[in-house]
Amino acid sequence: MAFSNYCFVVSLVVAFSLATANVSLAARQLLDTTAAPPPALTLPTIPSLPKSTLPPLPSVPTLPQATLPPLPSTPLPTLPTQPPLPKPTLPPLPTLPKSTLPPLPSTQIPPLPNPTSPTTPTVPKVTLPPLPAATPLPTIPTTIPSIPTIPTIPFFSPPPSN
Repeated sequence: MAFSNYCFVVSLVVAFSLATANVSLAARQLLDTTAAPPPALTLPTIPSLPKSTLPPLPSVPTLPQATLPPLPSTPLPTLPTQPPLPKPTLPPLPTLPKSTLPPLPSTQIPPLPNPTSPTTPTVPKVTLPPLPAATPLPTIPTTIPSIPTIPTIPFFSPPPSN
């Protein structure tokens, strides 16, 4: 974990140093120049345009008022009145005779027989054999055995002389 953090920090430092290299070189070159910057260019002034005068707008002529003839006043026609109609008389409703229903037959419903559930057979008691003696669990060693050292091979030793 520490190694990955170290690599991340180193990569950030390298990235920032490469990103600012052009800026620092440009600043160095500006500091090394001895000549003053050229004067700013002056823009020529724009001559003012002459004011143009517009001719006056023509006046709107007045139109004569039109006189309309009066509308003829014709009275609205009257609608004929409708004669009143006689109200029809309805015959009275006939009365129905009272009907009596015959009484329901009183039949005795025979009682249902009580169902008896069949007897369940008895299950014999089962006896389990005794459990064998528990085997002890293997013990886990708490000490780490020492690793034998690997003999060193001289890599940078000069070859034997003849």
